[in-house]
Amino acid sequence: MDFYNYIKSLHLIFVITWFAGLFYIPRIFIYHIEASQKASPEKEILATQLKIMAKRLWYIITWPSAILAILFGIWLLALAPHWFEQSWMHAKLGFVVLLIVYHIKTHLIFKQLQNDQINYTSNFMRIWNEGATLILFAVVFLVILKSTLDMAYGMLGLVGLAILLMLGIKLYKRRRSE
Repeated sequence: MDFYNYIKSLHLIFVITWFAGLFYIPRIFIYHIEASQKASPEKEILATQLKIMAKRLWYIITWPSAILAILFGIWLLALAPHWFEQSWMHAKLGFVVLLIVYHIKTHLIFKQLQNDQINYTSNFMRIWNEGATLILFAVVFLVILKSTLDMAYGMLGLVGLAILLMLGIKLYKRRRSE
């Protein structure tokens, strides 16, 4: 079963790099949106640089990491199909599907910004940025705790974390406007 642990290690590494990309790309989106409100030539210079940064992050780190994390995860499940019998695994896979949906929606936002279509506010992007954080918390607690009772407390904790994140964003917005 040493082989299993190598696959598990690779899965975890690519999950980490996937999340790193998902954490940073909305920050680049925020800077791009805010740059669009600046005067020329600063607006064009910043937009050009931010598009390059986003493109490299998205296509060189985030997408490959997502694909490899998913492939290694599938491989793990093929090697240990008994995990499918566990309720926590069903919940985890639900969050993985949610993460894939989040990733695809983020890709659509990425494509819009690459075409200089600004359809969202920087405040929306700050809130969007927390989506990956909430999914990460949920998955980590599910994998570590595994029990149904702990899952219930974990979900309550997740709701609490979401509330704290939203309050933090509102406080940040208020401080920026002062």
